[in-house]
Amino acid sequence: MLTTAIGGLAAVLTSLSYLPQIWKAWQTQETADISYGMLAVLGAGLSLWVVYGIRQGDWVIIASNIVAVSLIAVLAAIKARAER
Repeated sequence: MLTTAIGGLAAVLTSLSYLPQIWKAWQTQETADISYGMLAVLGAGLSLWVVYGIRQGDWVIIASNIVAVSLIAVLAAIKARAER
């Protein structure tokens, strides 16, 4: 139980770590320092973690990485919008 709680807290903190970057990019519309390549590689890695979590039957891994992939997609959308 404690291990799951620690894992859950770690998952929440790491998944939500993208929020400050998203907030800053949204407010300033400055995204030149954000690389599409990095977003793509990170998104692929996080997606593989989702698959791993499904295969392991671990909801903490699944949920946290789905949130993280979603936030990476938001950041990519903000970057695309800012470049227009």
